[in-house]
Amino acid sequence: MKLRKALDKAKDTRDMRDAAETVDAVIKAGDEQITPVKENNKWVAPQYTDSTRYRINPDTVEKNRGVSLYLDSKEIEQYKILRTRIHQQAKNRKMNTIMITSPNRNEGKTVTAINMGFVFARDLKQTVLLVDCDFKGQDIHNYLGIDSKSSLIDYFLDDTPLNELIIWPGIEKLTLISGDRTVHDSSELLSSEMMEKLVVEMGERYDDRYVFFDTAPILERSEAISMAPMMDGIIMVVEAGTTSRKDVLKAVSLLPQEKFLGFVLNKQE
Repeated sequence: MKLRKALDKAKDTRDMRDAAETVDAVIKAGDEQITPVKENNKWVAPQYTDSTRYRINPDTVEKNRGVSLYLDSKEIEQYKILRTRIHQQAKNRKMNTIMITSPNRNEGKTVTAINMGFVFARDLKQTVLLVDCDFKGQDIHNYLGIDSKSSLIDYFLDDTPLNELIIWPGIEKLTLISGDRTVHDSSELLSSEMMEKLVVEMGERYDDRYVFFDTAPILERSEAISMAPMMDGIIMVVEAGTTSRKDVLKAVSLLPQEKFLGFVLNKQE
């Protein structure tokens, strides 16, 4: 019941200056910001009053390759193709909760999750919740220039209401959970019955919501393997010229094949 209540509550530019002005305008719009959510076959605007509001830092987003924030970026088409492919999968089966992972660290999974969040949030048909589940080193908030201290860990360990952890970064139809707090052994949290119920609730609360989980690398820790069966789909990010074929094959073998959607090839510049 607590979780359900919490979830209930719960730009397009050409340069950095315009991006900052766009974000400011969205934040000032507050609850009047139009974010379509389907309810009784009608589109209504959700309320952001119970989400923590932060202003993303466009310079930080650009530095961390958040390319999908800008419509004129050359890379955005690749993320649009990825969005289309996932939409196609969703026609044949439930596809609300998606895990983004990689064989090893620093192969681009968090950048991919953020850019997917930006691109999917632009689609008029759904909203996006981006959840940081790499509990030994959460980076989503840092990549966006958001000074967040709390994370999903607070929900598990301190019984913090979920609505107090949800951040609205001023991007229409996008919310996220990410913060500085870490925990030494996160595998027990992420493999728990409580986590399983949380994933189900996040994915089923709204038919038009995609929930992207940025998880730990497959070959470094067990958390992603524990979470994989809970997901509707799994995407693996591999880095061109860095990720070995051996690591890719091993990582894929540890995942439920019926949930594996495919690879994203990350090309570091």
